[in-house]
Amino acid sequence: MNGVNKTLYIPLYGKAHVSEKGLFLDDKKAEEIWKAEGFALKGKSKSKWLAYYMGIRSAVFDDWLRQQMADTEEIAVIHIGCGMDSRVLRVGTQGKKWYDVDFPQVIEERKRYYAETTDYQMLAGDVREAGWLASVPKQKRAIVVMEGVSMYLSFEEVNDLTAKLCNHFEQVMLLMDCYSVFAAKMSKHKNPINDVGVTKVYGIDNPEQFQHGNFVYVKEHTMIPQRYIDELKGLEKFIFGKLYAGGCSKKLYRLFEYRKV
Repeated sequence: MNGVNKTLYIPLYGKAHVSEKGLFLDDKKAEEIWKAEGFALKGKSKSKWLAYYMGIRSAVFDDWLRQQMADTEEIAVIHIGCGMDSRVLRVGTQGKKWYDVDFPQVIEERKRYYAETTDYQMLAGDVREAGWLASVPKQKRAIVVMEGVSMYLSFEEVNDLTAKLCNHFEQVMLLMDCYSVFAAKMSKHKNPINDVGVTKVYGIDNPEQFQHGNFVYVKEHTMIPQRYIDELKGLEKFIFGKLYAGGCSKKLYRLFEYRKV
């Protein structure tokens, strides 16, 4: 796999680690895949603090998605940059059409562990080229999650992707995490993705930069809710709260919701 593809093993390890510890989310599939693949992570990418962060980030995306799916009918659920993530199992399709999208090589690996159903389909393609979108029937609404993806796309590529989603669906709800400009600059020197060969990333400071037409910024979400920090105990809780939550974290990493209205 190339460098960007290899980054999928970092959140996979994090989710497997926290699941084994009984923290934040129950992800037996991540545990299974991690044990089977045995990909060698090194340095910061195998930090327990990063694993906690990845586990909480995934739980926050899951929570948002469950809420949107419960409130919305006649929708397509699209997970862009799915990697080996088991969100479809953790959240469940709830009778809706769910599409996991990633590079062909990633989807090839993914099909070793996941099976398609009448409600679930895996689509191979580069999200910067919307050919894969032709495989998704046009529906009234789409709920889209982009976890750990936007930082690998330029400003123009993100806008092009969201414009194509808006052209395909009458309504779009999107949640994505983003690096700040400062974090993107620092990533060249201090980022776990460097350990798998990735150095080029992008960041934004103003979420309204991604607005266009009737695709608008809705609000910022808390990346590390207190309820998840409270699952940790003692010194771990204190250190994690200081390093990965609050103002310091917000200077590096943000979570934004958008909607086509």
